[in-house]
Amino acid sequence: MVKENMNDADYRKSKIQSRIAWTIAIILACCMLVITLTPFFFMIMNSFRKQFDMLQQGVFHLPDPWYFKNYTTVVAGGFFGYFLRSVIVVGISLVLMLIISAFAAYPLARMSFKLNALIYAMIVAMMSVPMHVTLIPIFKLTTAVGFYDSLKALIGPYVAFALPMSVFILTAFMKTIPKEVEESAEIDGCNRYENFFFMILPLSKSGLSTLAIYNGVSMWNEFAFANTLLISPQNKTLPLALGQFKGEHSMDIPMIMAVLTLSVMPMIILFIIFQDKLVKGMMAGAVKG
Repeated sequence: MVKENMNDADYRKSKIQSRIAWTIAIILACCMLVITLTPFFFMIMNSFRKQFDMLQQGVFHLPDPWYFKNYTTVVAGGFFGYFLRSVIVVGISLVLMLIISAFAAYPLARMSFKLNALIYAMIVAMMSVPMHVTLIPIFKLTTAVGFYDSLKALIGPYVAFALPMSVFILTAFMKTIPKEVEESAEIDGCNRYENFFFMILPLSKSGLSTLAIYNGVSMWNEFAFANTLLISPQNKTLPLALGQFKGEHSMDIPMIMAVLTLSVMPMIILFIIFQDKLVKGMMAGAVKG
């Protein structure tokens, strides 16, 4: 009887502790949600104001009246040209990055050879190189090969700096695929190439999706290389669009907020659609490696 009472007391104590822990977790999650959403709320609300309304109204009050002309002015000012160029650069860079990463990660994850550990260590070491220290060498190289002030100038740096992290993550992901999958395919007559294209690559879709989202956001928002390697307005990408919509002696802050809102919306929508693949890919790649 005493033992049963002790078990009941332990159960109630454990239940109370669990409720307290969940309450604290929910409070912290709500605080994080408020902190995260506040900049977006600020950006969107102020994109519907006139230029000097921010000085007359509070920045977190609803616009009165709602001013939609900022968006029509941004669209009429060539916003979709910047948008299209960013889509082209990011799309080509992601395709090349995913192909090269898959080709590099497969032998590192599934094959044993003498230089495996050394090559993998060198790739991981490249993750520590700050991309901005290479601006001058890349500028000189781009000028020498005749790619300066063209969209081709951005593809090389974007792919090169995305590869180390991508190979690292994809190698860890491919190591989680059971070896029995390849062994069964080999029994059925598959060679290495067929194993890669028809077995390992389809099973790595979650990892590839994770890399596409992770690197796509970085490439979409990248400013330093775009600002250094592009100069003509007809070649500039979306991160450089802000310069087109600010005045020479003053800034129309609501107009800039409208540009920022239109710029981030595609990434937010894509993340909402593919967030499950991002989480699955990150968790699967973290199982072992």
